[in-house]
Amino acid sequence: MNILGLIPSRIGSQRLPAKALLPISNIPLVIHTYRRAKLSKLLSEIKICTDSQKIINVAKKFKSKAVITSSHHHNGTERIAEVFLKEKKKYDLVIDIQGDEPLISPYHIDEIIKFHQKNMDVDIVLPTLELKIADNPSLVKVVTNKKNEVMYLSRAKLPYEAKMINKFYLKHLSIISFKPQALINYAKNKPSKLEKIEDIELLRALEMGLKIKTLKLKGDSFSVDVEEDYKRAKNQMKKDKFFKLYNK
Repeated sequence: MNILGLIPSRIGSQRLPAKALLPISNIPLVIHTYRRAKLSKLLSEIKICTDSQKIINVAKKFKSKAVITSSHHHNGTERIAEVFLKEKKKYDLVIDIQGDEPLISPYHIDEIIKFHQKNMDVDIVLPTLELKIADNPSLVKVVTNKKNEVMYLSRAKLPYEAKMINKFYLKHLSIISFKPQALINYAKNKPSKLEKIEDIELLRALEMGLKIKTLKLKGDSFSVDVEEDYKRAKNQMKKDKFFKLYNK
């Protein structure tokens, strides 16, 4: 299979300005994501997708592939769809790798790809990690059925503990596998009602009726959204095993 990895990244983050370019061990945050994606054994091609010329310039400096996009997209999924539609080569899967997760695991990327290859009847694969404390609205919680199909996504603490204590929640991991036509169809639709209420882009896919399946992964990963996340990323990078492989 030909598999395209796309990393959406923008400069206009509000809670942590220009976070994509913040240095972590002398390497910009988004370049960490790119280099870790390069460690995947199954991705055929990887590109950063951005509306920022600053990010393009930094990518060139660090010899990373990057593509300029429109600045009018509502979210990263629309941004990667623009880049995919311009591709001349045919791809069997498109992997959305969020640019604000500098500690993303290349093992996770490959596990998701293998899972989707075995479940090609599914439009989108959205992996999850177990989460015990779910009060943080920055963490998107995933509710699934017995077939591991995604029923709903929320920033709220779901499911609600009305009659019993919930032992763990499922956290949305920011590596998403799309069948190409599903990505194209998503981008053709306008932001949906639930998407706008919750500010979760994949709710549009659910409202469209696209089939999303999940697999539970082990380990940890987090996005850098606020200053506290940035400090945590800098501390963890110092002892990260993958960092040693690309910090040469």
